[in-house]
Amino acid sequence: MEIDWAALRASAIEVMRRAYVPASDFPVGVAALVDDGRVVVGCNVENASLGMTLCAECGMVSSLHATGGGRLVAMSCVDATGAPLMPCGRCRQLLWEHGGPDMLVEALPRPLRMEELLPHAFGWVDMEKVTGAAGGPEVPAELAKWRGRGTVFVHPDLSGGETIWTGYWERSSGAPGVDEDKGILEEGPNFPTASAAVAWGLVRSPRVVVVDAEGGLSWAGEGELPDGIPQRWEGKS
Repeated sequence: MEIDWAALRASAIEVMRRAYVPASDFPVGVAALVDDGRVVVGCNVENASLGMTLCAECGMVSSLHATGGGRLVAMSCVDATGAPLMPCGRCRQLLWEHGGPDMLVEALPRPLRMEELLPHAFGWVDMEKVTGAAGGPEVPAELAKWRGRGTVFVHPDLSGGETIWTGYWERSSGAPGVDEDKGILEEGPNFPTASAAVAWGLVRSPRVVVVDAEGGLSWAGEGELPDGIPQRWEGKS
């Protein structure tokens, strides 16, 4: 899609002159091209509480959805002089949400991609790793809210006369003096090795305890050894 940067900046300058800035006297205007060809605009609107001030990009994104939605392709943001102005950090996240990594923002000497303005951005992909349709990797959706909580116990068992490994995910964290719900959230399948069972557990909780055939405890979780667990699991089996 061809981008008319001069026209975008002219629209941004026009809306900048409508900004409401009694506190800062720093008007900002933005104009963005949408993927269907229309242009949406916004200006900053301040408030006596200051913390409730709305950046120009906030108004522009509201206009985007109020007029039909779509994805932002390119944006010009200007200050009172009409010169290109960089969006603040909060607004970069907002623009990433509605324009993505390839959205262009006018800058000198050249437009910049959002991926350049907000490297290593957080987005819905990161959310879905934990709370996605399957509750994150291997975690049932109905248990997604428990991910990162409780304790997983990994232990040996016998199947067909051979040693296998399995585990169960317990609600309680085992922290002393903490009154918590108890009960098993999920029982694990059979694994050929303790390492595979531990990997299953770490997807669910950072607290993983390995119980050997004699009942001895080893810590395979994150952080320091909890009270009552004498050693760290070596991961050899």
